[in-house]
Amino acid sequence: MSRIGKLPIPLPSGVEVTRNNGNVLVKGPKGSLERPMPSGIELQVVDNQVRVERPNDTQQARALHGLTRSLVANMVKGVSDGYERVLDIVGVGFRAELVGQAVRMYVGFSHAIEVHPKPGITFEVGQETNTRQFFLRIKGIDKEVVGQQAAEIRSLKKPEPYKGKGIRYRGEAIRRKAGKSAKGGKGGKK
Repeated sequence: MSRIGKLPIPLPSGVEVTRNNGNVLVKGPKGSLERPMPSGIELQVVDNQVRVERPNDTQQARALHGLTRSLVANMVKGVSDGYERVLDIVGVGFRAELVGQAVRMYVGFSHAIEVHPKPGITFEVGQETNTRQFFLRIKGIDKEVVGQQAAEIRSLKKPEPYKGKGIRYRGEAIRRKAGKSAKGGKGGKK
């Protein structure tokens, strides 16, 4: 039995899980999410817990057991608490501002980059008080969409290894390089 798949998913108050037409539907205070279910995998809601059951021990059923449990658990957490990713915008003159629902970023190019949110995503822009560094908070109820939007924004200006300028995840460690070093010697031309 899958170690992840056999764990029950606790349902917070106000969250409801149903299965209809081969899909699983999760409704909660922040919204609702729907995802297709693999054939053969069953959901059982008992005592405010969801259990994911597999019909047999074939390799495919074992593989889908833990995956389905993780996806349903992510949906339950999303509709009850929501997800967020924070991106730090590091660099002299690098900044971001909200323009309606979109965010406009100035990250070292000759032009500003404007990013529009995917459906169900909201942006918040702020500035750290002590470092005057900007950050972008991406919020939503679908973990997959929040992560994809954050990855797409980060790919616009990845952090470079010499000064660390660029867009990075909050808490991400950037491996730094030493850069050029002066060559030792007698100081004359050769």
